[in-house]
Parts: sequence; C-alpha cells; structure tokens
Amino acid sequence: MRRNLQYFDIEIDKLTNSIENVITGDRFQTDVSLVDKDDLKSISKKNGWLFNWKNEYKEADRDIYKLTTVGNTDVIQGLISITEKEDHVYMHLIESAPFNLGREKVYLGVPGNLIAFVCRISFHRGFEGYVSFAAKSQLIEHYEKTLGAICVGGQLMVINTEAALKLLDKYYKT
Repeated sequence: MRRNLQYFDIEIDKLTNSIENVITGDRFQTDVSLVDKDDLKSISKKNGWLFNWKNEYKEADRDIYKLTTVGNTDVIQGLISITEKEDHVYMHLIESAPFNLGREKVYLGVPGNLIAFVCRISFHRGFEGYVSFAAKSQLIEHYEKTLGAICVGGQLMVINTEAALKLLDKYYKT
C-alpha cells in the first residue's frame, strides 16, 4: 500500500548534548531504542500524539525509534520513523512527545537528538552520514540553518557527511 508523502513539520528547538529541562536547565542523558508493541499503548492519539504511530509501526519497511532518558525508559520523549534506502537513510516522521511541544514543553533538544541518532545509523550502515527527508516548505530554511541540511529539489532535503558529523559531535562526544 502506497501512502502519501509525510513532511517534516517540527521545530529544532535547540541542539544540546542530551535533552535539557526548560525550567531548570538540567540535562538528562538519553537512550534511543526500537519501539515495540508494548510502547504503542502509550503513543496513541488519545494520549496526545499527533501521528498514528500504530499505522507507522505496521509499515514493513520502517523502523521506529524512541528517545528516552537514561534510567527512565518508560517515558518516551520523542519518536522517529526511518527506512534504509539504497545509499542513505530516509526519515519519514518525527514527533516530540505531547509534553515536549509548545510553550509549556518540558524538554529541549528532542528532535535534534533523534536526527543525530539517525545520522549515526547512516554511518554505521555505510552511508557516510547521508540522511534525507521531505520538509514543509516554510521550514526548509529552518532546517538549513539548524541541521545544515541542503534542499536538493522541491521539498526534499539531505543531511550530508559534513552536517551529519557536526550533529554527531554535538550529541555523541567521546
């Protein structure tokens, strides 16, 4: 079944080396892992999530990853859906948890953290950090500035090796 193209529609609020509490400035180290069926109970529209992650989970070619904080894997901070292509990783959807959206958000850095993780996957799979995604028109410039992504035509954006390395350096310092 062919689905309509999804467009990235998320603000990269801050690039941090973890996630950061908006009020206190405290930083929390994160883990990223695959979503499983048990997770689907807490990531539904009735719980405030915008996308239907159950449908996304059913797509055979997609992997969905969740961002949690170290020591608290029950609270999902954000989600991202990806597919491995021939020469890069494609990001379908990304979403911060409902409590990480808007003026009352609890944590900064969730989207950047997830995208850096996907860049890391791209390197591990031999794609030199290349990642692509479709952006909403009004956010193309935002992604160019915050992620170093390049618009390669229409609304298709690419994070190349150089930009991916910058994100990895921010989130995965050794």
